[in-house]
Amino acid sequence: MAGSFPQEIIQEILIKLPVKSLIKCTSVCKTWRSMIINPRFIRTHVSPAVQFANQNDIHLLLHRVSGLQMTTFFGQTVMYKVNDEVLSVHYDNQAFDHYSKIEFPIATQGRKYNSYIRVVGICDGLFCLADDMFRYCYNFFIWNPAIRKLVTIPWPNVRFDTHAGYDASIGFGFDATTNNYKVVRVVTLLDQRGTPTLAEVYSLATGTWTSLGCVSPTCLTDGRASSVFFNGVLHWPVFCKTNGDLYYFILTFHLGKEVFRKMPMPKIIKWKFDSGMQLSVSDNRKSIALFTMDNRFEDSFLEIWVMKEYGIKESWTKLITLGLQGPERLLPRALCFRKSGEVLVLLTDKSRQELVSLDLESKQFKNLGISGYQYCHVDFYKESLLLLDKSDAESY
Repeated sequence: MAGSFPQEIIQEILIKLPVKSLIKCTSVCKTWRSMIINPRFIRTHVSPAVQFANQNDIHLLLHRVSGLQMTTFFGQTVMYKVNDEVLSVHYDNQAFDHYSKIEFPIATQGRKYNSYIRVVGICDGLFCLADDMFRYCYNFFIWNPAIRKLVTIPWPNVRFDTHAGYDASIGFGFDATTNNYKVVRVVTLLDQRGTPTLAEVYSLATGTWTSLGCVSPTCLTDGRASSVFFNGVLHWPVFCKTNGDLYYFILTFHLGKEVFRKMPMPKIIKWKFDSGMQLSVSDNRKSIALFTMDNRFEDSFLEIWVMKEYGIKESWTKLITLGLQGPERLLPRALCFRKSGEVLVLLTDKSRQELVSLDLESKQFKNLGISGYQYCHVDFYKESLLLLDKSDAESY
């Protein structure tokens, strides 16, 4: 039957199917299998996710962990024993109650050195995973849960045994100029004079790390701060010391040109030891957002900023400032924008966290029925076929 249709028409039909259906179609005949595992077909199938063209296909990945023993070490949540860990894909309906659970590959769990593996970032359905939450460790993975494929990344060049103490931030994204996915590691060397910051890039295409030398502009990284990938560029909140004063800015890295640049934060934001910074994609998916948090419980606050026009420093706009919430005086911490324009927020105290949705216009919170976890990470997710054509990817 398939042979009676032109190949071009069959491909047009197949390209519209979801990932799980396409995996089944690879068993129909050799022609279909050859078509589906072709790198060009895989790239075409995932391309809408790059531009966030179809909002209905973009979901939210929620990773949350709880444990019996929890403490804070330089602002990091540390659990020596994990009681519960949930990785779930939420379809971002209004009630946030339509979701499915997924499991980490057994291979990552068997090799981990820390209590749990964190999700660095997600790009086109690929997860970048890192075993670096507390202890120095170098287990990194690229994982596609939709097709159950995993790539183990070799150890990076900058490690404790080669450079002594360090603070590292990691980013993950897509280089459209070479159709390649890259992991970028920005590392501030804490035990060397001048605390230089180095960078190295892992290429999924070649399977190797490449050193980029010292980062310019000069900056210091904060390992607690997550990166965001937008418009072909990775972004990190960093800080710099000039004439004895510390100030924040956004370090950007163009994955195609492999060049670092400086993007200013709002001028009003000043460096504080207890401040927390997180970047995200803005509500309209056309720029970036900045969440700033003062973590001192006596007078803590959250500010949500959006850069209305990407790259234009004068377009930074503050959307809201929130103080401690309710009689329990819970600290709000923003995670990301939802497709409705609301913001996912964690309300936290020293012993628990509660996930809520914030309506920016009414300033009202809606409880989403998820609480009790000490660690919580959210990212955008869409299923893809990536890694299906990669022979060295491990199937499980």
